[in-house]
Amino acid sequence: MNISQTPAVTVYTREQIRGAIQDALSAIAPEVDWASVDPNRPLRAQVDLDSFDFLNAIIRLHDTLGVDIPEQDYGKLATLSSTIDYLAHRLSEGAAAPR
Repeated sequence: MNISQTPAVTVYTREQIRGAIQDALSAIAPEVDWASVDPNRPLRAQVDLDSFDFLNAIIRLHDTLGVDIPEQDYGKLATLSSTIDYLAHRLSEGAAAPR
């Protein structure tokens, strides 16, 4: 494969990842006041997400960022900070799903 055939890789900043998380969760829980969300406390409790809402957020993140999030990694998405860290790592290692 020559360089012209190589798919473009999108690089996301931590702020863009945070924005994608907020957008995904705001679509599900529009009442969330993001200024009051503590990035180091459990996110699902702060945003009041049930399991179905959480899965919908993961699907939205996959669609937005193109990153696969395996079920065994869901526990790594406990806080806003840990979710940003996890997604930044996955995106940097090329774990993005082919588009």
